[in-house]
Amino acid sequence: MSNPDVSDVSDVSDVSDVIVVMGVAGTGKTTIGPLVAAGLGVPYAEGDDFHPPVNIAKMSAGVPLDDADRGPWLDAIGAWAHERAGRGGVVSSSALKRAYRDRLRAAAPGVVFLHLTGDRALIEERMAGRRGHFMPAALLDSQFATLEPLGRDEAGVAVDVSGSPERIAGRAVAALRAMTAPA
Repeated sequence: MSNPDVSDVSDVSDVSDVIVVMGVAGTGKTTIGPLVAAGLGVPYAEGDDFHPPVNIAKMSAGVPLDDADRGPWLDAIGAWAHERAGRGGVVSSSALKRAYRDRLRAAAPGVVFLHLTGDRALIEERMAGRRGHFMPAALLDSQFATLEPLGRDEAGVAVDVSGSPERIAGRAVAALRAMTAPA
């Protein structure tokens, strides 16, 4: 199947990995994450919900977060992932830097990353169409400047965000399953 749709992928009830859906703002983490969770038969947690109010205020004002701002947020996501270890789950987190992913892995060593990737113009267009989100499109450049793609030694897959959410999620679920399939 060359272009799987999330509805084409059978449900798996024994998924025990915690998947962190990562990528720059506007890649669709909040849209794709729940679809991937549904396709894997595990719960979803919205990473933005783990931000303290001061972080939301900063981003709403167009001020990028620094590493000190991200620390408590990453720790809260890591705690959720640790609690879900062995039971599975999907959580969103930009996880833009290797150091941020290392911090999440320190809390939950078995996490697997789903990196949503895409063309900057497409992502900017999608961000411009969002309503009611605290992250302004003006911060997209800082997100791309900060992004460190997954290293070869990091457990995870990269999936392009072109196409419908269902197609993207279908490709993601298929890639995650292929990654964990027995040899």
